[in-house]
Amino acid sequence: MKKAFLGAMVAVAALALASCGNKEDAGNSNFSIKDRYTPSAKTPAWKLDKKKKMTTITWYINSDWTTLPFGEDATTAKIKKDLNINIKFVTGDDSKLNALISGGDMPDIVTLMDKTSQAATKANSWAYSLNDLAKKYDPYFLKVANKDTMKWFTLSDNKTYGYPNYSNTKKDYESGTIPVNDNFVIREDVYDALGKPDFTKPGNFEKAMKEIAAKYPKLTPFGFTPVGTTAGGFTDKLQDFLGVPLETDDGAYYDRSLDSEYIQWLKTLNTVYRNKDISDDSFTDDGATFDQKVKTGQYATMFVSGTSGQGGNFTEFMKNSKTRYIAVDGPSSTSGRKATLNQTGISGWLINYITKDAKDPAKVMELFTYLVDRPGQILTKYGIEGVTFKYNSDGKIEYLPEVNKLEQTDNDLYNKKYGISRFLYFNNDRMNALKAPTTSALTQMQKWGVGKLYPHFVIENIKPQAGTAEARVYDQVQTKMNSTVISLIRANSDASFDSTLSNYKDFLKKNNYSNVEKTLTKNMASNRKKLN
Repeated sequence: MKKAFLGAMVAVAALALASCGNKEDAGNSNFSIKDRYTPSAKTPAWKLDKKKKMTTITWYINSDWTTLPFGEDATTAKIKKDLNINIKFVTGDDSKLNALISGGDMPDIVTLMDKTSQAATKANSWAYSLNDLAKKYDPYFLKVANKDTMKWFTLSDNKTYGYPNYSNTKKDYESGTIPVNDNFVIREDVYDALGKPDFTKPGNFEKAMKEIAAKYPKLTPFGFTPVGTTAGGFTDKLQDFLGVPLETDDGAYYDRSLDSEYIQWLKTLNTVYRNKDISDDSFTDDGATFDQKVKTGQYATMFVSGTSGQGGNFTEFMKNSKTRYIAVDGPSSTSGRKATLNQTGISGWLINYITKDAKDPAKVMELFTYLVDRPGQILTKYGIEGVTFKYNSDGKIEYLPEVNKLEQTDNDLYNKKYGISRFLYFNNDRMNALKAPTTSALTQMQKWGVGKLYPHFVIENIKPQAGTAEARVYDQVQTKMNSTVISLIRANSDASFDSTLSNYKDFLKKNNYSNVEKTLTKNMASNRKKLN
């Protein structure tokens, strides 16, 4: 019921957004900067702007997050001073966004989380084109914005309206600066005690789990990220470990969920479950329970989807024990395919728009440029030179000792005082290259993943257009697939496993999923065009 309600609200919001389409485009805006500055392609506008009165910018984030205080920590205080702005954050869900739209008074900035939503696909009706806005008020933006990202986000009018954070291009993937974020990990003491067992082949995986259960009865042999709506990572994440193809040889959509090697590994997990080496509790544990078990090392092995999010828990376990969690080769292809792990792709995570109701579109454009430009990237990721970090003899960033100490002893005060990496709305992984090498609980896991990342751009955002029959079927299949994967792992017999898989295939046929696949293939072709 909740999903149906939210889906309806998205549709209503999109209609309301569309009604904003008669507002003027940036190229025809009457907003004047005549007495403030002359735009330059060589200098960012915020350095030229003579406006003395502070500008308050209202920034709406379409998610129920805890709003961040602006101007109180070192990072945002610097932004406030440099641009002479104050930011008022507003958060909410689709229903709140709809209310704002219906009220006819949109905030200055809107941040969405779904590039395929109707709000995003119809952004030209309610947001300014960044191309036009930059040419009119801050052409320096077009110099520092990533060209591949700008091209990726173009709409049918060949203009770009939203700019994301963590948009990783092919060049970024190849640079080695993006760490893997999915791992198969094991307690190092368990790994060594068992003689470094192999987990890459189905039979060896089953054997290793039996040995763990026998030797460490107080530990849970195998844990995984809370199930939620992603089946504990056992859908696309496991497929990536197995190198399941993203497309057919002729470039058509490939249903990865029916890949034979993938099905073979689901059978292996089912065998491990029926051997009682996967606990029923693992399917119902919530985030807090999972976190506590990681902190205390209760899992002998884990399949972790979102390794970086567990950094604090891995660190706490390492600090309070004589061992640590390490990444090793986990489930792998039985035919020699290489792992093709994914990260935040070219679509990024959050997408930021300047609305046509922006009170001072020039000043908001200045903020976008400031945050996309290299100095702004360094500020929002590492803080301020001399306050939070210094450059070492190699020209790399190192946090000051007092900053490191405060992070370890009082994380709340550390966040409140410095705000490092909290104002992340335009951050990007490519800034990782600036930091001096350090050792943490994640270092070994990230080193394990070097060379295993593979861009999934061709299948990003290929979901059929929201509101269409194909989109409804697509959503139904995704939900059915997630529940089916868990049911397959928990099947109580081979017959039950086969029956569950057969029912899933029948579900696809009954809902004419082949028609959806044609749309997915078409959207993949569109992606290739954008990517050249």
